[in-house]
Formats: sequence, structure tokens, C-alpha cells
Amino acid sequence: MMSYILMLLFMFPLCLSSNFWWLIQSFMYFISFIYMFMLYDYSSVNGISYNFGLDFISFSLIMLSFWVCSLMITASGNLYLNYFSNLFIFLLLFLMFMLYMTFSSLSLFSFYLFFEGSLIPTLLLILGWGYQPERLQAGIYFMFYTLLASLPLLIVLFHIYYVTGTLFIPLSFDVGSLYFMFYIFMSMAFLVKVPMYMLHLWLPSAHVEAPISGSMILAGVLLKLGGYGLLRVMSVITTLGMTYNYYFFCLSLMGGFYTSLMCLRQIDLKSLIAYSSVVHMSMVVSGLMTMNYWGILGSLTLMVGHGLCSSGLFCLANIVYERLGSRMIMVNSGLMNFMPSMCLWWFLLSSSNIASPPSLNLMGEIMLLNSIISWSFISMIILLFLSFFSSAYTLYMYSYSQHGVCYSGLYSFSLGYVREYLLLFLHWFPLNVFFLSADYLII
Repeated sequence: MMSYILMLLFMFPLCLSSNFWWLIQSFMYFISFIYMFMLYDYSSVNGISYNFGLDFISFSLIMLSFWVCSLMITASGNLYLNYFSNLFIFLLLFLMFMLYMTFSSLSLFSFYLFFEGSLIPTLLLILGWGYQPERLQAGIYFMFYTLLASLPLLIVLFHIYYVTGTLFIPLSFDVGSLYFMFYIFMSMAFLVKVPMYMLHLWLPSAHVEAPISGSMILAGVLLKLGGYGLLRVMSVITTLGMTYNYYFFCLSLMGGFYTSLMCLRQIDLKSLIAYSSVVHMSMVVSGLMTMNYWGILGSLTLMVGHGLCSSGLFCLANIVYERLGSRMIMVNSGLMNFMPSMCLWWFLLSSSNIASPPSLNLMGEIMLLNSIISWSFISMIILLFLSFFSSAYTLYMYSYSQHGVCYSGLYSFSLGYVREYLLLFLHWFPLNVFFLSADYLII
């Protein structure tokens, strides 16, 4: 447990030299593979040391964090020639450190501390390496939405400590029947982070203005912090959850449906992928709000699957942006004509986005459908529309970008570098191969 923390800490001095980014990248992949093959007893919390420990949920999300952070370094190849590459790598390692501590915290207070601490490097990534001047506004949106919703949670945590005498997560029990605002404060901090519909306005602007690495970590891991937080605090607010969860359940499902309609009128590739993240995470929130076994496992599976799939789609959008200098779907039409090999990866990742087999998204959505329909049979109608329009906007994105006439203002093109194909393969391969180890996620 502590060995990984020390490995991350000892990589920080390598940031002092701009020529060592390749070494940090190699170490990150190395840690990912070591971590992947560590065998844990998945039935309980283990590896406990200094108030940190792991169970299966933490293990899955830390694995995802290591993998996405490794891919971020691979994706940001243009930064190592200029643009303060030392600081960039430092922020990336600092963010990975914060995420590792967040997911392995066994105390609610240390979880809150590192949960908020992960905002700082993400904000600096958006402000420092974003594309347009509007990144300042996007950064302010990002900070204010998440911080304002999270501060009441801190007061609630102090109150829990006053009532129970401990903030140790495995010892937490239901104290949520004390008062209604207790339930609201605990839920809102994580629902903003997910983000749930009506609290999601910070997400598209942050994605559109962020560099490729910022978009990857936002879509891949930071949205999962909200789902993970809800999962952890649900045991504390069970009584009020059984009474009021259906408000959030209905709002999430309807919001997912409305957002999937909004996706159909997007003209910016990154914006479309960002809104599709809101649709997927609305399914996750609905599954968690049912508070049953299928819902929890389905939410975890879909969070991991969506993290890899959405991150890969952002990489594709960035590859196109580097060639054409635009993310407009009309400008990017007819890509199949001059990047035919890349068209295969557009197809593979788009098909995973609509939960086609054998992707983790399919397994997660099947479990969530079981969970949601068993909780309320009427919700099948909304799920029907949500699934249909999810397929519709993904096909719209794929067909409009790959087919049609090329933009007449093009003056040069490139078929893609080996680094880019490797990057896309490393997104797609685990997304579809982990389907074979479904027994771990279900049992």
C-alpha cells in the first residue's frame, strides 16, 4: 500500500529535468502493470496502513487512475518540445498522488481532503495548457461549482464525528435520519462532481477549454470521484435515502434523456463527447440511488468502462484538432478520405460508447438496467428512449465526421503517428478484454 505512494513520491525529483518525461512515462506504465497483477482478497478491506486501505471498488478505480495518467503522458507528445513540460509532468504526478490517496482513504475526513485537493492540479492544467482565452471562465465555473457544493459536506463530517466519535468508513453506520439537510449536503457534494443534470454546466466548458490531458483525466477519473463518494456515504444516509432517493433517481434518468437530445444538436466534437459523459453518468447515479447490489456493481463497471471509452474519444478528437485546427463537426467531415486507418479506431470506440459487445459498457448497462427496472418498472420507458438516443448521437458523430466531402480549406494532412495508434489501442484493448473477467465484477 505505502510502497506505491513512495514510488510516486520518488518520481517527483525527475520532474526537475525536462529530458526525463520518457522515464516518468515508463515508470507510470510499470507501476500500472505491477498494480494490475497484485492479488488482493476482494471480499474485505486489505493492505491497511496509516488509515489507508483497499477494497475491490478502490482497487478498480486506482487501477483506472494509473492507466489513464500513463496514457495522458503518451497523449501529450506536443508538450515536451516546449510549454513548461517540467511543470506539466509535476502536476500530473501530483494529481495521480491525490487520486491514489482519495480512493484508498479509510477516513471520511482524509477522503474529503484529498477529494478537494485533486481540484487544484486539474484547475492548473486547464488554466495553463488550455486552448482559448475562455479557459479562465471555464476554470472559475469548475472551481465554484465543486467547491460551493463541497463546503457544507465538511460541516456534516464534523457533525458525524460529534455523533459517532469516528469517521472511519468501515465503521460508519446510519446517522442520516438526524435531519434532512444532512442528506442534501452529503448528496450534493458528489452529485455536482458526477455531474448530475442541472448541476452539469461546468463540465462541457471545462472539457472544451482543457488540453487533451485535462479532458482525459476529467472524463476518465475525476467524474468517478462523485460516484465513488456516493457509494461510500450511502451507508451513512440509508434511512433518508430510502425515503428521498427517488427524486434524484427520476431527475437523473430524465436528465440523461434530455442531455442525449442536446447531444444531437452539438456542432463541437469535444462538447458532444462531454455531454455524452453526462448521459452515461446519469445511468450511474440512477443505479446508485436504487441502493441494491446490481446497481452498485453495474455503476462500478460502467464507471471503469466509461473512463476508458470517453478518454479514448477525447484522444481521437484531439488528434483531429491537431491536424485541422478545428473541432467543428462540419469542418471535420470526410476524415475517412485522408485518415482511413484512424477511421477504424473511430468506429471501435464509438461502438463501445453505445455499449456494443464485448465492451465493459455493455456489461455495466445490462446490470444497471436490471437494477433500475427492478426498482421501478415504469422507468423502462425512459431507459428505452435514453438507449435509443445514445446510439443516435454516437452514430451522428461517427457518420458526420468520417463520411461526406472534405473541407476545402485543407492544405496538408497526416495519416497519424505510431504513438497515436498505440494510445488508442491501449484505450480500446482493456475496455474490451476486461469483459472476459466479468466474474470479478459480478461476484
